[in-house]
Amino acid sequence: MEADLFTARIDDTADITERTQKCKYLGFLSPEQAAAAALRLKNRGVRFGFWGGYEEAQRVMLGCFPDWADGDEFPLTAVTFKYRPADTVSHRDVLGSLMGLGLKREAVGDILIGNGYSVAFVSEDIADYIVSQLVKIGRVGVTAHVGFEGELPKSDTLADFSVTVASLRLDCVVAAIVGISRGAAVEKITQGFVSVNSFATEKITLTVNEGDIITVRGKGKFIIGSDGGTTRKNRVVLNYKKYV
Repeated sequence: MEADLFTARIDDTADITERTQKCKYLGFLSPEQAAAAALRLKNRGVRFGFWGGYEEAQRVMLGCFPDWADGDEFPLTAVTFKYRPADTVSHRDVLGSLMGLGLKREAVGDILIGNGYSVAFVSEDIADYIVSQLVKIGRVGVTAHVGFEGELPKSDTLADFSVTVASLRLDCVVAAIVGISRGAAVEKITQGFVSVNSFATEKITLTVNEGDIITVRGKGKFIIGSDGGTTRKNRVVLNYKKYV
């Protein structure tokens, strides 16, 4: 039902653009949602694009554009939160504080955490409200303003790991990199909680290849590296990176 509702919203966004010849936007979308939207819209005549506020953005806004529009303006902006460098603020802290203002998740894009400041990309129509209302993130006092100066905080970094797996089947790989049983991995895959290269898949026998990006809902994102050969027990040594 949730997937059907999202598909209908994509279609509505395109339909409104075609009917009114005005730009229409939807988002912010997760990487999986953006991939699904692109697949849905690629065979339609309407022009579309994605933008999240900076080049490497994970959560992006979908825009559908009539022929006359440049397609390079999206109704989003950044909000910067400043606090003492000694204070610790996490992504979860910022997101929780924003949700505590009664905002919808789709109104908030990427959140980047720096030393003494954080930057959140949001729908531009709520930016002033956030600035006027949010004076604390968790227990940390903050000052907020629309926009950002200088360099953005770095997004997620990658850490290297290595595990052994019985095979490169998706269920085996998910179990190993997440640290759960194979049965639990199968359950996550069949419930649609696992995406490969931004597309959800329920195929537990899918072969994982070098360079594949696997996302497990609630557990993180992983980049599959080269295999490191086999052990004496004929298990595959799998190298991978995790976004941390």
